[in-house]
Amino acid sequence: MERSIKELEETLGYTFNNPQLLECALTHRSFAAEHSDISEDNERLEFLGDAVLELVMTRLLFDLYGNAYSEGDLTRMRAFLVNEAQLAKQAEGIGLGHYIRLGKGEERSGGRRKKSILADTFEAVMGAIYLDGGLEPCFSFVKRLFNQVLSEITDHFLIEDYKSALQELTQARFHVVPTYRVEKISGPDHNRTFEVAIILDGKVLARGEGSSKKKAEQDAAKEALKKLKDG
Repeated sequence: MERSIKELEETLGYTFNNPQLLECALTHRSFAAEHSDISEDNERLEFLGDAVLELVMTRLLFDLYGNAYSEGDLTRMRAFLVNEAQLAKQAEGIGLGHYIRLGKGEERSGGRRKKSILADTFEAVMGAIYLDGGLEPCFSFVKRLFNQVLSEITDHFLIEDYKSALQELTQARFHVVPTYRVEKISGPDHNRTFEVAIILDGKVLARGEGSSKKKAEQDAAKEALKKLKDG
């Protein structure tokens, strides 16, 4: 276990003052149940890490997008970033599954690849880092791991969110769904601008523009939502 701990610390980019905290974070309840000498599994650290991760992610989103997006948008971004699927993906990216201490039954059933176990262990590791070193190393760890998804979240998450929100609203209020029409594409190939109109019941509801069709649709859907909610 000592060698594994050292390897994982290198991957995490953090060296523990108390390596036993990391060992505990990697101990699934199934392993603790099979070993009488193990006094604690990682569930309490998971509880703590969940709160730490939410705080860290909230601050990062606030710094990056707080001036451009509403509280509701930021809340939806955070929910996407800390959900089970995303945490499991990040855990897989650092090979966390190889280090988890599992009971024989969980090992046989493929526990190292289960999203729930990967996500829970990731949160437990966050809790361990916080207890060992405070918030600063937690921020460094999360910023390094989530750098790409943080920079792309407005493209890959909110685009669909605005469109989905608009569709839900128009279905509920008018019993129809909007359609999107590209009205104009301008500029050179490397710097194009798309202009999109949203058509609702045969009329233009709103227009938007962006450097891609999806971004223009996002912009148009956002404007349409404002009009409908204000109206």
